[in-house]
Amino acid sequence: MFSKLPIDENFTGKPSRKKPMFPVNERLHAFLKQHGREVKLPVAYRDLQRFTYTLPLTDKEGKPTMWESVVYDKREWDYLREGLVRIYAILKTEGDMSYSKHLDVARVDYCAFGNSQPFRVRIVNKFNDNYDHYYIKVADASRIYGLELEHMLSPNRITFFTHNQTLVEEHIPGIPGDVFINQHLDRPETNKIRLAKEFVKFNERCFVRLLGDMRSYNFVVDITPDIEDFQYRIRAIDFDQQSYEGRKNLYLPQFFRQNFPLVETALKYLNKESIEQYQTEERTMMTFRLVSARYRIKELLDIMGKDRISTPEKMRQLSEELSSFHHHNQHLLKCHNMGKLVKEHLKVCLRKNLFLIPRFKGRFED
Repeated sequence: MFSKLPIDENFTGKPSRKKPMFPVNERLHAFLKQHGREVKLPVAYRDLQRFTYTLPLTDKEGKPTMWESVVYDKREWDYLREGLVRIYAILKTEGDMSYSKHLDVARVDYCAFGNSQPFRVRIVNKFNDNYDHYYIKVADASRIYGLELEHMLSPNRITFFTHNQTLVEEHIPGIPGDVFINQHLDRPETNKIRLAKEFVKFNERCFVRLLGDMRSYNFVVDITPDIEDFQYRIRAIDFDQQSYEGRKNLYLPQFFRQNFPLVETALKYLNKESIEQYQTEERTMMTFRLVSARYRIKELLDIMGKDRISTPEKMRQLSEELSSFHHHNQHLLKCHNMGKLVKEHLKVCLRKNLFLIPRFKGRFED
């Protein structure tokens, strides 16, 4: 795709200013409960909204961030504190509190920027001051679909739980993409060839499963030491824009202006054949993941296909752009729901790879 779609300097790469929250319907609730995602939580999102005031939060260099630390009155805090530690135990030890006596809540942060307005909870080990984070958000249906598809179709596994209209997500570690581009990309130890390969694969993953708005601050770069060098993994951390937008290019990270340094790195260090090889590798791996979890994915996509997670105008625009300007496949125009479009798009993108797997060939159209 990189070889066919050059950088478009005129593309602003701006998704909708305010995406609406879509409620979790009964069918999706039943799916989450069946697969162990629906868990009774001691603290709900609305409980955290009862803070008294906020304080600006700065980074290690004293620069302002998009987060604010929230402060509660003592009675409220005593109630929340115990519940927040219990939620961390649910995330990490399936609710076993015997390992939580040395844990405490260091602080709770709030971000009014963006659609989800999350709370970030910092849990600290009182013995050695080591800390970890997790997030509490409103349970938006499109975000949950995005998390599930990431869990099943990407090389990453994600732990999250819901309870009624509350969503709890684990922290995804890594260097924020914008920080990596500004501070790490041009370091001498950065292996730009391996980084370019990973960005091509990340670009492919997002497009095939229609995950949008992957601007640099919506993904992280995970660096792993390897034999004589480093390996890189780019991971999405924001799933708010799962198959919502109508513009095709919003599902391709290569078109966002914030990502241009990574695109330029890919075009500099990879030729056309290498790019196509890495795209094929990623689609092949996605196909194997799809086959191994096909019943769960089919169940999720069937629910998604009857849910409302976008507007009719955006759905029509996306189906027309994918059909007319990319795949030249009229079947995409017959989709009248964004969930059905995601399912059909997966089939179109992975059809060639699916038919190479004998045990799945006859079940492809299920």
